[in-house]
Amino acid sequence: MDEHPPGFRFYPTEEELISFYLRKKLEGDREAELFHRLVPVIDLYQFDPWHLPQISGELCHGDPEQWFFFCPRQEREARGGRPNRITSSGYWKATGSPGLVYSKDDRAIGVKKTMVFHQGRAPTGRKTKWKMMEYKAIEGEATCSNNPSISTRNEFSVCRVYITSGCLRAFDRRPAGPTTTDVSMDQAQTNVASTSHQQRSFEITQTLINNQAQGNVASSSHQGSPNTSDNSRSPDSASLGTEVHLSQTPYHADDSHMADPLWQWDELWECNGLK
Repeated sequence: MDEHPPGFRFYPTEEELISFYLRKKLEGDREAELFHRLVPVIDLYQFDPWHLPQISGELCHGDPEQWFFFCPRQEREARGGRPNRITSSGYWKATGSPGLVYSKDDRAIGVKKTMVFHQGRAPTGRKTKWKMMEYKAIEGEATCSNNPSISTRNEFSVCRVYITSGCLRAFDRRPAGPTTTDVSMDQAQTNVASTSHQQRSFEITQTLINNQAQGNVASSSHQGSPNTSDNSRSPDSASLGTEVHLSQTPYHADDSHMADPLWQWDELWECNGLK
């Protein structure tokens, strides 16, 4: 790989940074000798952050979003002191609380700390857009996030340096949510479907009522005495008579001709796909 292959980009996850790259570096694996082309070993605090992209791994030159480095433990940190994070133009300041990094099988494999670069001298430094995530591997296995006995391997840490841009970066991109227009269109389609369903239910109900009314009229005509004048009535007068008959005649359990056959309702609802 003397040159960048087409489409090449170093795009590791947090688990890959710790479980593969940092672990192999800590264990002195022979494969780790080839990592300098991707993750070089430098003392980050001897450089201002805007100089770091130029000294990043040769296979990562030109990456506009993130750069990775192995940072060795400082001598004062090895003696139990606090690391010196002061550069020539400012200082790195830790923000928030350290968090655990988990593997895919929910094992705690590392600790990460977020730092922001401030230009000037503490405590009056001016906050910049340069940020860094420092990852350290856990020695052993942590059982919970608030375990005070968590110990880390401090010989090396791996750091991700990047610039906050006000928008989602490629390594922190999330699926975009629905826009207002999409939500409005979905709501409109839901309303149309609901209105159509209600209209269809209303039509089926009206059909059932009409069928029942026609059955009641036929039953009444069959049970009543024959009358030639009734047979000569127009459909409109018959319909009017049916409406008066339905509204004025109370329902009785023993009136079998007015009982509502439940199987008709179930069958009609089932045929129309509404049951």
